[in-house]
Amino acid sequence: MGVPAFFRWLSRKYPSIVVHCLEEKSKECNGVRIPVDTSKPNPNEVEFDNLYLDMNGIIHPCTHPEDKPAPKNEDEMMVSIFEYIDRLFNIVRPRRVLYMAIDGVAPRAKMNQQRSRRFRASKEGMELVEEKQRVREEVIGRGGYLPPEGIKERFDSNCITPGTEFMDNLAKCLRYYVADRLSNDPGWQNITVFLSDASVPGEGEHKIMDFIRRQRAQPHHDPNTHHCLCGADADLIMLGLATHEPNFTIIREEFKPNQPRPCALCGQVGHEIKDCEGLPREKKGEHDEFAGSLPGSEQDFIFIRLAVLREYLERELTMASLPFPFEFERSVDDWVFMCFFVGNDFLPHLPSLEIREGAIDRLVGIYKDVVHKTGGWVTDSGFVNLERVELIMQAVGVAEDNIFKKRKNDDDGFKRRMKEKKKRMKLEKQRQQEPSLLGQYAPQALGGRDRPGAVHNPRHTAYDMRMQSMNQHNSDAAQSLKAMMKNGNKAGGSDGVDGRGVKRKAEDSDEEPEPEDNVRLWEDGWKQRYYKTKFDVDVSDEDFRKKVVKCYVEGLCWVLAYYYQGCASWKWYFPFHYAPFASDFKDVKELCSGFDKDTKPFKPLEQLMSVFPAASGNFLPETWRALMSDPESSIIDFYPDDFAIDLNGKKYAWQGVALLPFVDERRLRAALAEVYPNLSPEENKRNSLGSDIMFVAKSHPVCDFIHELYRAESHEGTQIPAELCHGIQGTLNLDEEPILPDKPVESPVPCLRDLAQNSAIGIKFLDPQFEVDFVFKAVLLPGAKLAVKVLKPGDWERSSNGPWRPQLGFNHNRQQVHLDQSAFRSLGHHVNRNQGGGQYSQGPPSGGHHRSGQYSSAPPPSSYNQGNFRGHHRDQRQAFQPQHSRQQAFTQPPPSSNPPLFPRPPYAGGQGWDRAMQSQGQAFQHNMQRGQGGQHGGRGGYQQHDNRRDDRRDEHGQQQQPQQGYNTGRNYALPPPARKYTWS
Repeated sequence: MGVPAFFRWLSRKYPSIVVHCLEEKSKECNGVRIPVDTSKPNPNEVEFDNLYLDMNGIIHPCTHPEDKPAPKNEDEMMVSIFEYIDRLFNIVRPRRVLYMAIDGVAPRAKMNQQRSRRFRASKEGMELVEEKQRVREEVIGRGGYLPPEGIKERFDSNCITPGTEFMDNLAKCLRYYVADRLSNDPGWQNITVFLSDASVPGEGEHKIMDFIRRQRAQPHHDPNTHHCLCGADADLIMLGLATHEPNFTIIREEFKPNQPRPCALCGQVGHEIKDCEGLPREKKGEHDEFAGSLPGSEQDFIFIRLAVLREYLERELTMASLPFPFEFERSVDDWVFMCFFVGNDFLPHLPSLEIREGAIDRLVGIYKDVVHKTGGWVTDSGFVNLERVELIMQAVGVAEDNIFKKRKNDDDGFKRRMKEKKKRMKLEKQRQQEPSLLGQYAPQALGGRDRPGAVHNPRHTAYDMRMQSMNQHNSDAAQSLKAMMKNGNKAGGSDGVDGRGVKRKAEDSDEEPEPEDNVRLWEDGWKQRYYKTKFDVDVSDEDFRKKVVKCYVEGLCWVLAYYYQGCASWKWYFPFHYAPFASDFKDVKELCSGFDKDTKPFKPLEQLMSVFPAASGNFLPETWRALMSDPESSIIDFYPDDFAIDLNGKKYAWQGVALLPFVDERRLRAALAEVYPNLSPEENKRNSLGSDIMFVAKSHPVCDFIHELYRAESHEGTQIPAELCHGIQGTLNLDEEPILPDKPVESPVPCLRDLAQNSAIGIKFLDPQFEVDFVFKAVLLPGAKLAVKVLKPGDWERSSNGPWRPQLGFNHNRQQVHLDQSAFRSLGHHVNRNQGGGQYSQGPPSGGHHRSGQYSSAPPPSSYNQGNFRGHHRDQRQAFQPQHSRQQAFTQPPPSSNPPLFPRPPYAGGQGWDRAMQSQGQAFQHNMQRGQGGQHGGRGGYQQHDNRRDDRRDEHGQQQQPQQGYNTGRNYALPPPARKYTWS
C-alpha cells in the first residue's frame, strides 16, 4: 500500500498492537546444524492454524539485500529464500495450512505503479553505475585506494516479475523445497501446503485474501481459525481487518531506521558513495576473520495483533445516540475505506490529506458527524454510498485552505530548527578541533629549550584551560558581531579578509537547494495553479475537473470492491498522475455505475511489455525486445529513455511522481499480434496462466485420496472431502508434472542433493467457485469467539512519549524480570566485562575470539534457576550462596511435583534469562499455582533465544564457528543424505 508512514503512525497511536516474537534457535553439533523441532508448542504461547506468506516480501530482501552482502548467484538466492521460510515457519509453527503466494499478473490499476517502480529502478541503476565510475576516477586521481572493480554483473531486480525465467525457476525450486520439508521435517507432516506461483494471476496478498474469503463461505469452515499473514506492506493490515476474522495476526520484520549500509564503491560502512575518500579498509577481528561481513544483528520479527487493533478501534469508533443500532463491524469497514484517501497502490492521495498531518484522525471526526446526520454507514460489504462520501469530502474541502497554510508554516518551522541545529553542530565541531592546551600539554617545536614544567595542580590547570577557551570563544563572537554591525548598512558587503558580514553565495551554502514549487498551495489562487501546472488545463474547465473526479470516484469503488469481493475489473485504471481536490467532489452520487464483468488479465509476457523499460528487455524474447528499442516500432513511445520526476511538493525523488506515458492496451495488442508467432514452446509455456498446487505428506489423511486420483487417471475435477483436510474445500485436478510419493525429486539447485526418498504428493487446486454476482458478506461468522480483551485502562492514555516496553510473546501475564542493586552486583562479580565486543561475554576468561553482542549465551547464576530459566541439566547447576541479605530471599525453591503442561526438551545455551524470561520469587510461586513448574518450564517457561546473540562453545570449551543461517556467510556445503540432512 502506498502509505510509507502508515505503520509508523498506527504503531505510535496504538502501541499495544505490536508484540515482539520469541524465536527458538537451532543448535550445532560437530559442525552440523540441527534444526528446531517445529512440532513442539509455540514459544510465543499461541498456536496458529494457517500461515500465509506474501512471497514477494521474501524474494526481494533475499535476492538483493541492503544489510548484508548480496548472494553471488541465483543458487544462493534460492537457498536464502528457503532459509527465510524456515525461519518464519519456526516462529509461527502453523498446524493446518501453509499458503505461499507469489505475485502473478496484476490488474491494470496496479500495473501503472509497477511500471513506475521498474522504470525508476532501471534509471537509478544506470545512474549509480555512472556515479561510481565518476567517483572512482576522482578518488584514484587524489591518490586514494579502491578495490578493483568486480566482474560480477549487476542483479536486475526487475526480473522478479511474472513471465521471466527467474520466476519460472523459482517456482520449480519451491516445489522441491516443499517436497523436501514434507518428507523430512516433523513440523510439516500434518499441514496442507498451497503454492500459488507467478503463473497464477493476481497479487500475492489478494490471492491469499481470495482463498480466505472463499473458504469462509463454506459450511465446514472453522470460524475460530487463527490466521497469521507475513508481509511488510501496510495494506495487509487493511486486508486483515476486512476479513472480519476474530483471530488474525500479521508478522513482519521489525523496522530499524538508520541501519549502516556499505559504500557502493569501497564496501566500507559509515559513509555514502559521494563522500568516499578511498581510505584503506580497517581490519575486522584480530586476524581479519570478519572481513566482508557487515556490523549489525539478524533481523528481528514482530507480531501485529489485529484483535488488539479492533479493541482500539471499537473504543474510538463507538458513537452514542445514533438513530440506528451501532454495528462495530460496519464501522471497521468504513475506517478501512477512509484510509484509502491517504494513499494506496492504485490511486494518488488527495493533496490536502497527509497521514503525517493527522489526516486519518481528521477523517474519523468528520465521519462521525456524517453518520449522525445521514443515519447510515458509508460502506456495506465492499460497496460505497457515494452520497455520504461526498459529505465527507465537502467537509475536508472547507478546511483545505487552512490545511495548506498550516503545512507551509510547519515546514518553515522545521527548516528553521534544522538550520539552527546545523549551526550548533558546526560550532561544536570547530570548538573540538581548536587546540586549547596549556602547560606541559601544549604543543612545542622539536628541540625547543623553554619547555614548561610539570603541572603541580591538575585541577587548577584544567580550570584555567577551560576559562581560557571560553574567553577566546566570547572574544571571537564579539568580533563577529561588530563586523556584522559595521557591514550591515553597506550594499555590497565587505571585502575583508576574514569574510565576516559577507553574504554567502548559493554554492557556498551548506543547505541543500530547495525544489521549485510552482503551485504554492499556501497562497491564494492555488487551485488555478494546480490544474494549470499538473493537468495543463484552466480551472474554469468544469468538464475536465468533473472527469478527473469521476475517475477518482470509480477508483474508490474499485479499490473497496478489490479488498472485499475480489477484482471487479482487470482492465480499469486511473488515467491521471494526480488527484483532484476534496472540494471538487460535487454531485458524485451517480458517477460510478459499475464495472465490466467479463474482463480477463494480461498474459505474463504481455505484462512484461507493459511494465518493463527498454533496459530490461533482455528478459523478453528477441523479437518482442525489438519493439522497445526499434525507432520504427509502433509503440516506441511507451519506452522513453529518460523521463521527468515531479517532486510534487516533496523533497526526495522517491517521493515524486514519475511522469511516464500510460500504455494503450489496443495499440499494445496490435503490435504484439505480429510477434506472437515467433515464440518458442518454452516461451509459450511461460506465457500461459497456471493454477495453484496443493501438497501434503504421506501421513496426511487426504494423501491416499489424492494418490487414488492419480492411479485412476481421473481427468475431471474432484471435490476435496472437507473432513479429510481441516474443512478446506476446492476442486482437484491432476498435475502434468506431479510430485508423487516414493518417486525421487530432482533438485533444481546444484548445491542441494536430489530427494531420493520423497513422501510428498502434489495436485492442482482450484478455490470454490461462485456466481459472478455473489456477495461475500463482511460479517463475523456464527460461532466466532472474540479474542480475550488485553487492553487495560492505562493503555488508552499511553502514548509513544511515555514509558513503554514491548511485550514478548502473546501471554500478556508473562512475568517481567526485575533486578535490584544486589543482583546487579552479583552479575558484575560473575560475568567478566572485559571480554568480547559486547557488554558481557561468554564463559570463563579464556583465550579465543568472541563475536560482539549485548549479552552472551552463558547461563546466569544458579539463583536464576528459580524462575523460568533452566540450565542445561540439573547436575550441571552450580551452587551459589549469595552473601547479601537481600539476595538471601531468592534462594532456590524446592522442585515442583506438578509435571509441565507442555514439556520441552533441554536447550543448549539458554539466552532468555537476560531479557524477560525468568522471574523472581513471586513469579515462581505464580507459576507453581498455575501448575506450570518443572525442569524445563511450563507454558510460561519457554526460553527466549534472542536472534542477535549466537555465541556458543562446544564441550571442549572452544569457540564454535557462526552457524550458516539466513543472515550469515554463504559457504554452503553439501547436505547429508535425504531424511537426515539439515540446511546449511
